[in-house]
Amino acid sequence: MELVDIEANGFTFTCRRAGKAGPGVILLHGFPETSHMWTPLLERLATAGYRALAPDQRGYSSGARPEGAENYHYQHLAADVIALADAEGFETFHLVGHDHGAGVGWSCVFDHPERVMSWCALSVPHIAGFADAIRNDPDQQERSQYIQFFQQPGAAEAQFSANDFEPLRGVWGASDPQEVDAYLEVLTQPGALTGALNWYRGSLNLDQESAADRVRDVSTPTLLIWGNQDRAIGRTGVEKGEQYMKGPYRFVELDAGHWLIQEETERVCSEIMDHLERYAGKA
Repeated sequence: MELVDIEANGFTFTCRRAGKAGPGVILLHGFPETSHMWTPLLERLATAGYRALAPDQRGYSSGARPEGAENYHYQHLAADVIALADAEGFETFHLVGHDHGAGVGWSCVFDHPERVMSWCALSVPHIAGFADAIRNDPDQQERSQYIQFFQQPGAAEAQFSANDFEPLRGVWGASDPQEVDAYLEVLTQPGALTGALNWYRGSLNLDQESAADRVRDVSTPTLLIWGNQDRAIGRTGVEKGEQYMKGPYRFVELDAGHWLIQEETERVCSEIMDHLERYAGKA
């Protein structure tokens, strides 16, 4: 595995790359993590004969940190993914995303289905089902209250950075000390925490009816892995999202929380690897 800088979509992205040949795989981290979260999966992918790329996405990479929440709409973040694929020579590729990275991944599948061989979403179900739950399900509305706080410029930054970023450290309770240090190395950089939070401020507002404008039925072979102890994402959105899946679809429920790859490393990696192998030769 190597750490590289890749020019794409007018920015420079810091990425972890593993594997020298084989089908391409792009891994998208969520909030507030970085490409470091994918280390165990990157190693598995390289050993299995894939070429894998895990970028520190817009806001996280120091060379891809534009000011203004309007620069963090999902369509821009999805365009970054396609540009990175182009830079790596991936005509088609497998896609894996967690949390906000799953939101970006769904957007890629909506907008560029011809590029994605298979799709694996961790934690976040189909956006239309999730949006429906936020609008209509009291349980999900309660789980999503934090989003309004994160959308207030400056407020979340002040809270997370207090006492030498101690509240932010507390978010990563499922991560080992090495991973926490890797995350802090990025998120304590000037502007990084605001860039990360701008995903909430500029990306699709899932509680709005306008969410329907960018969501579509999905025919791409899809795996959804969800933890039934996830504090942010309840069962209603997961169940409602299934109706939009028109192609091969498999759902895996784990007795775990939100930080799936840290809590259930072997199971999550194995499920993803099985999914990729099933659709390795299908565009």
